[in-house]
Amino acid sequence: MSTTRITPALLISPLLLSALLAGCASTTRQAAAPAPAQAPASAPATGMQAPEAASGYAEKAGVTARKFMVATANPLSTEAGYQVLRAGGSAIDAAIAVQMMLTLVEPQSSGIGGGAFLMYYDGKDVKAFDGRETAPAAASERLFMTPEGKAMPFIEGVVGGRSVGAPGVLRMLELAHKEYGKLPWASLFEPAIRMAEEGFPVSPRLNTLLKSEQYLRKDPAAAAYFYDKDGNPWPVGTRLRNPELAKVLREIALGGANAFYNGQIARDIEAKVKSHPTNPGLLTAADIAGYHAKQRDAICTDYRAWIICGFPPPSSGGIAIAQMLGMLEGRDLRALAPRDGQLTVEGVHLFSEAGRLAYADRGRYVADTDFVPLPGGTLRSLLDKTYLTQRGALITETSMGQAKPGTPPGVTHVALGQDTSPELPSTSHISIVDSKGQAISMTTTIEDQFGSRQMVRGFLLNNQLTDFSFDAADANGPIANRVQPGKRPRSSMAPTLVFDKATRKLVLSTGSPGGSAIINYVGKVLVGTLDWGLDVQKAISLPNFGSRNGPTELEQGRVSDALVEGLKAKGHNVRLMEQTSGLQGIMRTTVGGEQVWFGGADPRREGSVKGD
Repeated sequence: MSTTRITPALLISPLLLSALLAGCASTTRQAAAPAPAQAPASAPATGMQAPEAASGYAEKAGVTARKFMVATANPLSTEAGYQVLRAGGSAIDAAIAVQMMLTLVEPQSSGIGGGAFLMYYDGKDVKAFDGRETAPAAASERLFMTPEGKAMPFIEGVVGGRSVGAPGVLRMLELAHKEYGKLPWASLFEPAIRMAEEGFPVSPRLNTLLKSEQYLRKDPAAAAYFYDKDGNPWPVGTRLRNPELAKVLREIALGGANAFYNGQIARDIEAKVKSHPTNPGLLTAADIAGYHAKQRDAICTDYRAWIICGFPPPSSGGIAIAQMLGMLEGRDLRALAPRDGQLTVEGVHLFSEAGRLAYADRGRYVADTDFVPLPGGTLRSLLDKTYLTQRGALITETSMGQAKPGTPPGVTHVALGQDTSPELPSTSHISIVDSKGQAISMTTTIEDQFGSRQMVRGFLLNNQLTDFSFDAADANGPIANRVQPGKRPRSSMAPTLVFDKATRKLVLSTGSPGGSAIINYVGKVLVGTLDWGLDVQKAISLPNFGSRNGPTELEQGRVSDALVEGLKAKGHNVRLMEQTSGLQGIMRTTVGGEQVWFGGADPRREGSVKGD
């Protein structure tokens, strides 16, 4: 099975192209919005790297629509998706147009050189489309080890060809489009092709990340595209053209995904990967040609009055979120809602402790289940209600510091090693609801900021293989998420769909970038909307918080000293840090007795929402 039950073609209007190109001529410098003033908090700890650098915080208002809605990480990609929906396209159609535009305007985060997970609701069933990258056939568990058998430093593995896996996003989108697309495949590429040819304005966030980036300039193709002759990133508002990408997109539009996977583009990727002067890789054109996208069973679990559907392995996001909610279900979270805009100590405490327990299981058990089975060979053990109740009972009035993995039903002992992958993906999230009520939640990534820092024909290559554990085993045995040929690295991406248990109607589509912290970001929105009664924009805008089975992490500059001190009194090791989530969300709500869609975008990034 690849579905989970929850109970003539149009051409794009010429208005789409003119709408997308509006404003591209601007060359005015702009500054990123500063973080809002908050109560002071103690100094931040150092040493915890974020997947992408912060670029400011600007409060956003939610958007209401009655027919359809799209929420993406960039206004230009939002407009592309909106115009497709307006032309009668499906949510899948809009997602394709959005992803192609993001490849151009948000290259640091996702693109056709990377992979994605897509949750789709067709009005009756939930389907999970897996476009995660795969390891080359020549890869071994020693891929990220030094000749002495030690794990190499993370960034040494990232930059270059070694980290590049076979891209999956185009095969996955084509698979979904064949079943659920309404508009012609080629028409969905037109907005990004035209904008690549005519240019788009460099955004404040792209400019900020280019300034902080240390490795991209070392790739001649990337340096020539992103920087001027003096090595400075193009100023905000500069119109940046990418004719090479336009040509590639045109080939894919006309020839389908095969134009990418079975032709010169794949051979050019192989040549780039293998020719890196200091860190060549193993990926071949044959690996790319052999890539297959997959449909998998979504993880759908009950939580109070709702059904929460998340992505299965090779993502750990769906399992971890279901575990956290399962541990918290017996607690009165509604009584712990934020007060006067401030998070409560007890609310953060419970959420963080549940996170510790879920991340402990994640690090021990979860990987690509095509290679490494879960305990008992099924999801049921890790999501067993009795097991989660027992795990939740470990949460007391004081922090446990660091949780140990549990022993799910059917497992007599813990025999797997502990994963050591840093997982710092640079990622983007898309939520869409179309006029038929069909919806997607799609999280898409090239892994680290600007991926492997290798540019081929106008797009960046992923470094997804560094999501594997660099170590292959420890004293307990082999690590589930070790490198193996053809294997998909474990992810924390958590595209999520929520349904009303009584009516089976879609309630919420949400997700986020953010590396392994994605689980906490998405969990925050679920608790914020479902337990605390916030609209999705307010839930997204809440300060980020949680634990990844280490320190209790709080968003720097957005929490009070009272919260910090209250958590310390409960034994928490508190770390204040930038937490650059990129949450998007679309939620069903009632206004004046009428059911409408209400969308929100993360104030920490450049996302936007639009609908009719």
